[in-house]
Amino acid sequence: MPETQDTWKRCVEFHGHTCPGLAIGYRAALAAQERLQAQFSPDEEMVCVTENDACGVDAIQVLTGCSIGKGNLIYRDTGKQAFSFYSRKDGRKIRVMFKMQGNGHNQADRVTFQEQILNAPDEDLFDFTEPEDLPPSKARIFTSIVCEECGEAAPEHKIRLNQGKKLCLGCFPDYSRGW
Repeated sequence: MPETQDTWKRCVEFHGHTCPGLAIGYRAALAAQERLQAQFSPDEEMVCVTENDACGVDAIQVLTGCSIGKGNLIYRDTGKQAFSFYSRKDGRKIRVMFKMQGNGHNQADRVTFQEQILNAPDEDLFDFTEPEDLPPSKARIFTSIVCEECGEAAPEHKIRLNQGKKLCLGCFPDYSRGW
């Protein structure tokens, strides 16, 4: 299909190369959009919670319009190839979990695996469930506070007090004590 080839091409241009990981995100985004009957999100109509920071997230951004900058792409690291999508317009939601196992440690295996991902039926690639969580809240705009150590501004929710001084997270001394 020409439209499908165009969308894949746009994802590759954004990401910089083809790879199985990009194909996973590409197919996950298309499957979620189809099941939620959702289109590209120009603002925060759709939210994606990605459970990884791998190549596929780039395809999610290109196809769904979910991005860190708009606040409708949330990174919740579990390391899984899973993506939860929420439609704020009608409350529908779906979690898409990649279930195929790759054995692509050399380039020929990777190319074959990528083609399998691009051409397999959705049900062979993913488990579809409904997330129990509510959609994340909309992105907020915070007041900027100037760090009293480095002089750089940071949003107020990223400022800490240390001996009465307002410090950014980069200047705040660690107090984890190993925990």
